[in-house]
Amino acid sequence: MTATHSDLRHDWTTPEALAIHELPLFELVDRARAVHRARHPDGKVQLCTLLSVKTGGCSEDCAYCPQSSHHATGQKAERMLDLPDVLDAAARAKDAGATRFCMGAAWREVKDGPAFDRVVDMVKGVKSMGLEACVTLGMLDEGQAARLKEAGLDAYNHNLDTSREAYKSIISTRTYDERLATLRNVRKAGITVCSGGIIGMGETISDRVAMLVELARLTPHPESVPVNALVRVPGTPLAELPPVHGVELVRMVATARIMMPASRVRLSAGRAELSEEAQLLCLYAGANSIFYGDKLLTTPNPGANEDAALLARAGLTAEPPRA
Repeated sequence: MTATHSDLRHDWTTPEALAIHELPLFELVDRARAVHRARHPDGKVQLCTLLSVKTGGCSEDCAYCPQSSHHATGQKAERMLDLPDVLDAAARAKDAGATRFCMGAAWREVKDGPAFDRVVDMVKGVKSMGLEACVTLGMLDEGQAARLKEAGLDAYNHNLDTSREAYKSIISTRTYDERLATLRNVRKAGITVCSGGIIGMGETISDRVAMLVELARLTPHPESVPVNALVRVPGTPLAELPPVHGVELVRMVATARIMMPASRVRLSAGRAELSEEAQLLCLYAGANSIFYGDKLLTTPNPGANEDAALLARAGLTAEPPRA
């Protein structure tokens, strides 16, 4: 069912969002499920595969990230993958059932030159295979966004990570407004927006819903909203934080579904530590996209066979490729 702009809200407040998030769990899930069934009645889940095409050595100091050059995680900077290797990985992802192929480069920002030219060629190659193409490359300007659009890019991922207030305790090398500027450049180029955040980084519940409010105030809403749980990587500043309880992720998925009814809500990083029951409840409450494959950039993810079994047990089916 296609949503109209007139019945989607962009004026959410943090107290409103917090009141939804803190509803009794079953009431919250029931509300989210009703919204989900009205907007996405077909029981389809989009399968997306994420490949790191340039790993490590990033100059950003994101406290959660094993690819930051500021943290002693043992992750060495690697050279950028060659185009044939990326297209081979995309072909394997397609054969396994993925319909969107996402490529990530550990850059602070896109810089014009041979490396960006290679990413443009990757996008063209992925599109020629009948897959949706998505990239996450850090900050980019209007001209770079236009080049990616011309190459056929479907989506650009650039997460807000957390609330504006909590952001400075997680990252000091980039501002919140710079993140929002990149999202504006992506939208202006006609590329769909993929933007969400991470829970479990020491933030408050108010911070979590404030991030959703920020996303829901974008016009239009992001087409895809990834909800991540912190993957605690040794050597990062957040490595010793407690794990995220599955119910916390369910609450975030359900709240995102209510606030952004037409968006895909993607169950993303951190699933390897979630029970199958928690993942099923997230899918019931409104998640209709997952990252598919045994690795998310450099962190573990459930295997394709596990996810196929999960969807089968839920009676859900993978979204078919677009015609």
